[in-house]
Amino acid sequence: MNFLRLLLFPFAILYGFIIWIRNRLFDLQILKSKTYSIPTIVVGNLAIGGTGKSPMTEFIIKILKDKRCIATLSRGYGRKTKGFKYVTVSSTADEVGDEPLQFKNKFSDITVAVCEDRCLGVETLMDNHDVIILDDAFQHRKLKPTFSILLFDYHSCLNPMFVLPMGNFRDLPGESNAQI
Repeated sequence: MNFLRLLLFPFAILYGFIIWIRNRLFDLQILKSKTYSIPTIVVGNLAIGGTGKSPMTEFIIKILKDKRCIATLSRGYGRKTKGFKYVTVSSTADEVGDEPLQFKNKFSDITVAVCEDRCLGVETLMDNHDVIILDDAFQHRKLKPTFSILLFDYHSCLNPMFVLPMGNFRDLPGESNAQI
């Protein structure tokens, strides 16, 4: 581990404490999670970087698209717009983010939407769909999914698991999303 990361240790302790408090508030139901009558599948991870969330989301789409009316919902990371937005094949990455646009281009017959407020997104989509797949939504505890898929990079499990900014984890291992 390089020297700069060691200098960030106090900030990682502070960040970890804030995440721990937030998780406890959700566990104690002081902060509320919403559940929905429609099945919701969350694909996520604890670490930053690529662990295969998008390929896993695409795999789930392939399994379900011929059996159910599905929608995918993403935050739309990197987009320059706000609020709820449907993704079309003519959308740009600046409007909707690159991964939602990739999903729409690969699966033009399904609904793909972006919204930074996952609950608002689900509420907008739920009346016209059977299942909603949420890409990269594991830390969004305001929504309690029906099913969560948590992905890991195998090598990250072999090393010490430090939270940001010292390490690569955005949540505390073993502490996140207690409904699992």
